Parts: sequence; C-alpha cells; structure tokens
Amino acid sequence: MKVWVTKYALTEGIRELDVEIYEDTLSIVSYRGGYLVEYFHGEGKDWHKTEDAAKTRAEQMRVKKIQALKKSITRLEAIKF
Repeated sequence: MKVWVTKYALTEGIRELDVEIYEDTLSIVSYRGGYLVEYFHGEGKDWHKTEDAAKTRAEQMRVKKIQALKKSITRLEAIKF
C-alpha cells in the first residue's frame, strides 16, 4: 500500500513509501528499509492515503512550529541581565 509519511516532515520532508498494514490494527503501518523496520501510527497524523492530505498536515505542522518558535523568541527577548 502506498502512503505519504509526515512524521518527520519538518526535517526530512514528506516521504512516499510502500508500506504494510500492521497486523493488530489498521491505524499502524510498517515500512521495512533494509534491516530497519519503521512504524507509523495514526492515519492522518503520521501517515496519509493521499498526497494532498499529507501536504495539508505538513503545513499545519509548519505553522505550529513557527508559532512555538515565535513564543520562544518573545520569552528570550524579555530576559534582562
């Protein structure tokens, strides 16, 4: 099954992978890359069935990260020595 993975979208980008559905649940998929097996949890969170859904999630992640960084900058600017 082909999916788009956004778990590491802000560092690695969106990855298109051919995965297998994990035996115990339909919301976990696994990808075997050589000896390493990666698991991605939650359709709509870590992995997506469509590229458009993955792009939407990655954009949400980007916006949330920018907000967190702005908050950190504001806090650092307020510090006086």
